[in-house]
Amino acid sequence: MNSNIRPENMTRITTRALADAFIAEQVELVRRQVGDKKVLLALSGGVDSSVVAALLIKAIGRQLVSVHVNHGLMRKGESEAVIEVFRNQLDANLIYVDASDRFLDLLKGVSDPEKKRKIIGAEFINVFSEEASKLEGISFLAQGTIYPDILESIKQAEGKKAVKSHHNVGGLPEDLQFELVEPLKLLFKDEVRVVGEALGLPHGMVYRQPFPGPGLGVRCLGAITRDRLEALREADAILRDEFDKCGLAEKVWQYFIAIPDIKSVGVKDESRYEGWPAIIRAVNTTDAMSATVEEIPYPVLHKIVNRIVTEVDGINRVLYDLTPKPTGTIEWE
Repeated sequence: MNSNIRPENMTRITTRALADAFIAEQVELVRRQVGDKKVLLALSGGVDSSVVAALLIKAIGRQLVSVHVNHGLMRKGESEAVIEVFRNQLDANLIYVDASDRFLDLLKGVSDPEKKRKIIGAEFINVFSEEASKLEGISFLAQGTIYPDILESIKQAEGKKAVKSHHNVGGLPEDLQFELVEPLKLLFKDEVRVVGEALGLPHGMVYRQPFPGPGLGVRCLGAITRDRLEALREADAILRDEFDKCGLAEKVWQYFIAIPDIKSVGVKDESRYEGWPAIIRAVNTTDAMSATVEEIPYPVLHKIVNRIVTEVDGINRVLYDLTPKPTGTIEWE
């Protein structure tokens, strides 16, 4: 049986006892796989990579070397928060790499979302390879791959077209020098959270909003430009701030802004003003395979709209995406 296919009789991890059993099993498997070698982990600070980090620390301790790559596609303040939590609070063996210009230069003029994902995934591996070459004994690459990533990246036996690829599934080079360590690859997102809490991670970290590996690269729709990317970063920060203030942050599974590469006519300071539309996406799900749209109260929507069009240069409209999954995916790209 393909090791990437979840057994039909696999018990869903819904309780602390089941999570403890899963952790014990994975700790043993990781120790057996890794031995006395070192493991390099891509630590984004999201739920999946954080849970993998905690699990690997439990299994192999200081043999884990965590690398946080700022690819220039992070949310506002994201990298700073990762450094604060993991290096300063959790005392992780963390390497920080600012590769923003490197990624954005490679992505210049690339509009196809699959090509963007492939470029980002391949460049991640290049960065990790370079960091690994500076260290001794690195033989493994750990990833926060989870089951929905696999389901959406491979073509199923009945011949359905893959929904989309993920940088950590199918985007890795054939000559990859590392053996993969993926202890969460058969788990759904809700199961990952149960495991994270069982590992003792802070509640806020375990229930942190999901963030795709390509980051804002798949929310800055079409060819990425630095000015539109910065507008997206600022608008997204406003959305998250207002959700925090009104209590929606704990209620909504995933919420973000997407900005397409189109402009429309608007009015600003009594003059013609061409700007981009900011699209609000807010959905709830348990397993990421289907999703429902969250109803945002109109007073909250009006405040978000007013702040974005007032505070963010380049945006003159705010739209609200009401499409569930299916037919829409959670992300736009």
